[in-house]
Amino acid sequence: MFDVRDPVARSRNVRDTGRFSTCAYIPTGMNSLCTLTAPKGRPREFDLEEALAAALRVFWRNGYEAASMAELTAEMKITKPSLYAAFGNKEALFHKALDLYEREKLAYMTSALDAPTAKAVAERLLRGALQMQTSTCDPKGCLSIISSVACGVEAEPIKAEVAKRRESSQAALIRRFDEAKAAGEFPDGLESPALARYLFAVMQGLAIQGGSGATCGELNQLVDTCMMVWPTR
Repeated sequence: MFDVRDPVARSRNVRDTGRFSTCAYIPTGMNSLCTLTAPKGRPREFDLEEALAAALRVFWRNGYEAASMAELTAEMKITKPSLYAAFGNKEALFHKALDLYEREKLAYMTSALDAPTAKAVAERLLRGALQMQTSTCDPKGCLSIISSVACGVEAEPIKAEVAKRRESSQAALIRRFDEAKAAGEFPDGLESPALARYLFAVMQGLAIQGGSGATCGELNQLVDTCMMVWPTR
């Protein structure tokens, strides 16, 4: 997701240390290599970063609801007591995985806001989303979209958290488009909130089509078409 930066910070080229760029998934004072005590007293060592990255893959493939504790612990190569001791419950683990996802997989979204024009911002966002969907290293689709369509009562806090982060990201993009509008980049009558929602819809469409088997060429055509019709004065 995007950094949330105020106009003063932007004018000074100083980045706000908001949750989307600096949120840490390892609690303060906890080393990445932790020694935990298993129920029978035997020491168990594992790397927190590797375990969290493994949990992220499970959530990304399956979504929050369909990610079982059995699959999570198997992928993370830890026991259930060790998971609870290091990360808390399943919901807390998902929050940490979502932080990691934003920091490592969505870093391009933050840097895109620094592009010189609104059209360049849009292209950086779309090319970044395209690169994610054509990568052979990660699951396809979008973690936020997959988790936001959960329907069980257990998933309600997750849906609310995903929605809150999405709204924060859209607000940052709207502010950037407001700057472009003030600079005369858009035709008269075009509203920044509508344009931001349009761009998010295209990015979400990329993720959905990428997750459903669209080819790299087809996704590239989608991005190229969007840039061809991008509104400029």
